[in-house]
Amino acid sequence: MILKVGITGGMGSGKSTVSKVFEVLGIPIYYADDAAKRLMNEDEQLKVQLRKLFGDETYIDGALNRKYLSSLVFNDAEKLALLNSIVHPATLRDTGQWMLQQKAPYAIKEAALIFESGAHQQLDYVIGVYAPATLRIQRVMKRDQISREEVKLRMEKQIDEGIKMRLCDYVVTNDEQQLVIPQVLKLHEAFMAMRRNTFVP
Repeated sequence: MILKVGITGGMGSGKSTVSKVFEVLGIPIYYADDAAKRLMNEDEQLKVQLRKLFGDETYIDGALNRKYLSSLVFNDAEKLALLNSIVHPATLRDTGQWMLQQKAPYAIKEAALIFESGAHQQLDYVIGVYAPATLRIQRVMKRDQISREEVKLRMEKQIDEGIKMRLCDYVVTNDEQQLVIPQVLKLHEAFMAMRRNTFVP
């Protein structure tokens, strides 16, 4: 049975960067955000639920109206929680099916909300990607072309970074001081060794 690993971290921490290094090593990656977008467009049961809760405007010609949905949930914690309560179970089911199809010694799920969604219960280990808040803010401002205040507002809606890192089994530091690749290689070797020698599914 495949070893299931998660990668998580706050926005701007570099989850995708770390995931791409694992991909270069031949490890399959499940990107939860991309999967959620796909499922909201393809999963008929999910589409029915979203229309019922957020209105017919949620879809235009069968395609998700992301702008409309974002406007509803962005500043409404209750509606965001409701959206997540529908999308997360669908993504968890999809992750489980995807994991079963993988042939590599281990596979990775990359997601911002691994602990919040309960996804960690499906995983054997979770890697946290850490970067200082000031650096994360700069990265997100540059990436999304938004103000510092907007980034801070988004960050306030996520679990505290210190708490998240303590929940993880391993931490990769992506602070532009320590090299990321050697840290990933060390983890890769450890997971490969587990599969060869000590991991019992």
